[in-house]
Amino acid sequence: MAVPDIWRTAAEKYADRVALVDPYHEPPSELTYKQLEQEILDFSQGLRAIGVAPDEKIALFADNSCRWLVADQGIMATGAINVVRGTRSSDEELFQIYTHSESIALVVDSPQFFNRLAESFISRINARFIVLLWGEKSCLNSEVVNGIPLYDFKDITQLGRESRNTLRHSHEQGQQVVFETITPDDVATLIYTSGTSGTPKGVMLTHRNLLHQIKNLWDFVPAVPGDRFLSMLPPWHAYERASEYFIFTYGIQQVYTTVKYLKEDLQRYQPQYIVSVPLVYETLYSSIQRQISSSSTARKFVALALIKISLLYMEAKRIYEGTVLSNNPVKPSFIVYMVNWLSARIVAALLWPLHNLAKTLVYKKIHSAIGISKAGISGGGSLPMHVDKFFEAVGVKVQNGYGLTETSPVVAARRPFCNVLGTVGHPVKHTEIKVVDMETGEVLPDGSKGVVKVRGPQVMKGYYKNPSATNKVLDQEGWFDTGDIGWIAPHCPTGPSRKCGGMLVLEGRAKDTIVLTTGENVEPAEIEEAASRSDLINQIVVVGQDKRRIGALIVPNYDEVLATAKRKSILDGNNELAKDKVLNLLYDELRTWMVDCSFQIGPILIVDEPFTVDNGLLTPTLKLRRDKVTAKYHREIDALYK
Repeated sequence: MAVPDIWRTAAEKYADRVALVDPYHEPPSELTYKQLEQEILDFSQGLRAIGVAPDEKIALFADNSCRWLVADQGIMATGAINVVRGTRSSDEELFQIYTHSESIALVVDSPQFFNRLAESFISRINARFIVLLWGEKSCLNSEVVNGIPLYDFKDITQLGRESRNTLRHSHEQGQQVVFETITPDDVATLIYTSGTSGTPKGVMLTHRNLLHQIKNLWDFVPAVPGDRFLSMLPPWHAYERASEYFIFTYGIQQVYTTVKYLKEDLQRYQPQYIVSVPLVYETLYSSIQRQISSSSTARKFVALALIKISLLYMEAKRIYEGTVLSNNPVKPSFIVYMVNWLSARIVAALLWPLHNLAKTLVYKKIHSAIGISKAGISGGGSLPMHVDKFFEAVGVKVQNGYGLTETSPVVAARRPFCNVLGTVGHPVKHTEIKVVDMETGEVLPDGSKGVVKVRGPQVMKGYYKNPSATNKVLDQEGWFDTGDIGWIAPHCPTGPSRKCGGMLVLEGRAKDTIVLTTGENVEPAEIEEAASRSDLINQIVVVGQDKRRIGALIVPNYDEVLATAKRKSILDGNNELAKDKVLNLLYDELRTWMVDCSFQIGPILIVDEPFTVDNGLLTPTLKLRRDKVTAKYHREIDALYK
């Protein structure tokens, strides 16, 4: 079986159900499962008609849309390998990916993107043909094409339709046409890692890798026909991609949106699910908090008091339900546990009426504003604990998962009925996880912190044309070194942690760990998460260049900084704020929010320019490129410590 085989089954089961709604492209599209299957078959046959052969590589450089999915699956169905990336990557990065992958042709998003690439990219590549997914060929800068055949989306599907009709006619005449069989171990796609550090590497994912995800993710996301999913992540990213392939096998409806229209579309479409990254849930959390803050004093007081009560109710509930996360393998004494269990039951019973009142007065409005009636699935980064707790308290289920491009990507995730906060859940079926000592490589007991290793059918074939990089992360027994630091929750048959056993907990990246001269290890992610809770801090990066103390680069939220300064009456005569006063406000915030952290931040560098995808300091899935940030500000960081 190969990935594109899922469309035949889906079209038979859900023929006239709407599969896709794409409202923001011209023309807006709505496709049923039958129509989607036909588009994929037409696109695939169109590529065969213009000479695409199995195992050839085709670069698909485009953003999220229904035509991206058709092109992706059309390329795969020919037995060719698609090399994927989005339009926000730099021209030079796209050129490196195209040449390194030995792609023979290019599929691009739009005339605007094509024209951006014209001089710096298209004039330098060898391409057998170029396909335009959206827009008109007449809008292209044709001077750089140099005789390369140009097709738009309709040209390819039209060619495919005609070719399929001819083949059908030949078949009726008794002539047989045999297509080369795609095997599960054939490479389906090359995904170049977005690289939070180093040069991107081409991850080879096979059909078997992706089929493992398609067959096993239902345990975590029990979708039923008609469920609506909102899609907004880059589709070439392994997380969005595997999610889409899997959900379409269950007859759901996918609606495409963008960051710009997300809030509007959550309200308009009221999705059952959204698959996204932690930053999106943080943004929704901040938006709700802002709305509460802008209410009248009485409403604000009531809302915040009820949320606080719901948080306490959930804390008590976790104790008697057995979902309190702990790395202590020692079983508590029966008497101590029974006392805790009983007091938690009493507290929960006392708080329950107020929690119920909060549902009616406050949470109902939140639910109608964001939909997400079944679950928000979070992956591709660490979900801050305060965001996790908030959504649990207001009754919006957020399930955190974990994976990497190299693991297709899902390794573990929280199940809907065992959604333990602070963890990334149990491993996916047929997946083994072990935690090893960073120095010796010895397997550590549950509860001990070390490097996470993974083995299973979803682990990549290797890095394309890079055996040395492959051998560094993949050993002879098939164990993949994730480079992440974590621990496995110990099994306790009784007690407040009895349901947590075997769940994976992550604490950061091994390469991000700052080792101080005292021998202590600092995980920047933990400190950044705590500091980010401050309204005054927009973004923060922890650094430790002198190895004696940790510092930070902070992008302030100037609106909140000015509002706080006004409240404290420390603005100067021109209603402006001196830099030293901004620093003092930030230090006050850090002291408030980092009270429970093992380490405190020393020197601070204020950075005015936010870290974004466009300036190369965030990956396309909005993860921090720590190495790029420290490289850009290395002089300022050095001066900070002097």
